[in-house]
Amino acid sequence: MLNISTDTKIISLVDPQILSIEIEENSEELIDIIDQSDILFGPSPEIPDNTDYTKMRKTVYLKLLEAQKNLPLGFKLCLYEGYRSLDLQKKLFEDRYNLVNSNNPTMEHNEIFWETAKLVSPVTNLDGSRNIPPHSTGAAIDVYLVDSNGEIIDMGIRAADWMQDIDGSISKTNSSIISLTAKHNRQIMSDALTKAGFVNYLGEYWHWSYGDRYWAYFSQKSKAIYGTIL
Repeated sequence: MLNISTDTKIISLVDPQILSIEIEENSEELIDIIDQSDILFGPSPEIPDNTDYTKMRKTVYLKLLEAQKNLPLGFKLCLYEGYRSLDLQKKLFEDRYNLVNSNNPTMEHNEIFWETAKLVSPVTNLDGSRNIPPHSTGAAIDVYLVDSNGEIIDMGIRAADWMQDIDGSISKTNSSIISLTAKHNRQIMSDALTKAGFVNYLGEYWHWSYGDRYWAYFSQKSKAIYGTIL
């Protein structure tokens, strides 16, 4: 069970501790869940012709099914996004970088970079080395809760509106500025996904993963099992 508290430190997706973890790719297939009906999904995020967002590693899908079974009656999981290409990842980082820059014109490049990285993982690290963003591995999923009719439940902010959260304070899993109802709903989702073996990036209540470096770090595994899928 993930106990959401307001004093939990957020470790960046590109923290040196995360980047230092070795990846031993297990070559598990990337599957597309578009033809199944157990896990809800859609509409396509970020760009209208995105045909990749319903893809994920097979084990990630199986664990997503397990997580849904852990939910109380009346709740269902809905996928916002699974796999994301490096090209799209790069575009999202640049868009967010420009937004942060425009709102903080006195910030230095490295400050803008780290502020941007709070909500979108870079393709290239600050030192110029190649990064392996979680979504590019098929390990990461962005999910939220809906009711039995498929209507979005109050989570404080919709995953689709993440770019509007200028300082990232509402997106934080342990956000202190959302309603009690939203906090309760986040806890319900967190409990279900944690029990199934997923790890949450606390900067985004909707971002969970299994098999990537972030998962390996918090699960105390020596290696990640999924690398970037090109």
